Amino acid sequence: MNALTLNRRRIMLSAAVGASTLFASGGGAGASAQVTPTPATGNAGHYRFRVGDISAVVLSDGLIGGPPRVYASDAPEAELHEVLRRAFLPTDHMTLNLNTLLIETGGRRILVEAGAGTTMGPNGGRIFQNLAAIGLGPADIDAIVISHTHPDHVGNLRTANGGRAFPRATVFVPRADWEFFVRNDPDLSYMPVPEDFRRHFAAAIKSSLEPVGNAVELYEAGAEIVPGLTTIVASGHTPGMATFLVHSGNDQLLLTADLAYHPVVNVDNPWRPGPDRDKDTALASRRRIFDRAAADRIPVLGFHFPFPGLGRMLKTDGGYAWVPANWQF
Repeated sequence: MNALTLNRRRIMLSAAVGASTLFASGGGAGASAQVTPTPATGNAGHYRFRVGDISAVVLSDGLIGGPPRVYASDAPEAELHEVLRRAFLPTDHMTLNLNTLLIETGGRRILVEAGAGTTMGPNGGRIFQNLAAIGLGPADIDAIVISHTHPDHVGNLRTANGGRAFPRATVFVPRADWEFFVRNDPDLSYMPVPEDFRRHFAAAIKSSLEPVGNAVELYEAGAEIVPGLTTIVASGHTPGMATFLVHSGNDQLLLTADLAYHPVVNVDNPWRPGPDRDKDTALASRRRIFDRAAADRIPVLGFHFPFPGLGRMLKTDGGYAWVPANWQF
């Protein structure tokens, strides 16, 4: 065990001691986090908290996943296996969560990311039952803001019969992603997956977005969608990917979209995700936004991180460490 590993563990242990105050009042998002009791048939798939005056709920759309190598493309094989083993994770499959965020601000209900539905496997599409668990339905959503147009972020926009799943919602999509994935036939040869998966992937993007074509508003990353929700340039994973800052008063929450897939391989270890189209640009975006989260002590929501995906980004000697937030009742 080298000195860097010991230092990282020391930092993580010190951070964990204070994690119970991570989302305390006055410390950022989560001043009054709570969870609604669920039936005995399953665990909670929603998690309530606040960002200042903004009400927020993480809504799980379920799970996707694949070979760990896909999400850690430059990891030495033996080291990747050892890291996963030490983290009590399987070495042959990495499970990723789908953490969408519902916020209420300015009298509007805004969903950040639509989720995968069944476009990437049978374990997605849970967002509708989790909306119902908090007393809402698809028609209660006023707007949906998409970070990028990969299927796991847009799959739920289409119903099984080809209609609009959220009938009243305006859908905000990055302009560069719309041009690359929807208006053209995208070259996905950079993705480290079989060719038939790439074909399915590209087709799922177009079919998911087809029903909402007349309800789409294209945006440039950096724009404020509504007061309290600002987009941040985070290109590299896709041509137009954005991350998001939810802000109210002195409280903030940073959503990292697909800057990282799993904290064990992309935060605690610096390995590059294989699905990044431009890996150098994606790495620069990752470092810039992670540095901001760490320096400004902004609470973070990781879209694919273990539910509910909330925590902090900690700067270490060798990069970063992920510190999950304690569950708040």
